[in-house]
Amino acid sequence: MDVVSDRSKPQVEEYMTRDVATVAPDATVGDVASRIAESDEHSGFPVCERRRVEGFISARDLLLADDSDPIFKVMATELLVAHPEMKVTDAARVILRSGIQKLPVVDDAGNLVGIISNADVIRSQIERATPEKVGKLMRTLEQIHEIELEQERRMVSLAALTPTQGRVYADELEGRRYELEHGLAEPLVVIDNNGTLLLADGHHRVLAADRLEIDEMDAYVIVIDQEIELGMANTAAKEGLERIDDIDVVDYARHPLVQTTKRLQS
Repeated sequence: MDVVSDRSKPQVEEYMTRDVATVAPDATVGDVASRIAESDEHSGFPVCERRRVEGFISARDLLLADDSDPIFKVMATELLVAHPEMKVTDAARVILRSGIQKLPVVDDAGNLVGIISNADVIRSQIERATPEKVGKLMRTLEQIHEIELEQERRMVSLAALTPTQGRVYADELEGRRYELEHGLAEPLVVIDNNGTLLLADGHHRVLAADRLEIDEMDAYVIVIDQEIELGMANTAAKEGLERIDDIDVVDYARHPLVQTTKRLQS
């Protein structure tokens, strides 16, 4: 696990749009096609019976349908959906990897409570409070070791980094690679322990960057002028972690990022 706690990660409910335009299952193809044609924002709608999500209808679904057909005959009924308490980073991977533009957000009862879009994801990336996370880590180190530390923002060589986490997950690695390719990755968090660069946060990003043949990355660096004994460094040494090549990619432990919902048949 990375040093920085996942509890600092923003959740979907903080960035989703709560006022969602929907259509009813018995609306006609012609009516929905007109709504899409007249809208500058919508290329599709969640299909809801009251607030319960029954499916999703997109412009593509309407192409071969008759105007008089009810929406429930042509809508998609197996959906990718997010939960309000899902981390935005998880929702981002779903959106970016699947190519969809919007992800309905449903509560535990299956009711629609919002929608999160690729634009919302980008906004969450820009607004991430990485400096605050770094500050928290720096204050913790200062209290434990009774020292004063400096913080810098600089590019670091991946070859110079010592990992402190022995494994990463394949699905998350794929998501980080996509983020790097699209300029969405946040900086690393590195501890410069008198010249030894310990990677505190960002192991998935670093391994993804290495696979993309990226040699250096932007980082928040906590600078320790006189070398001190750090628990994470001792752990890395015990696990034989010296270079990023020593990090294992775990394929079998894929994180559940989304739920599959199906239209209930009466």
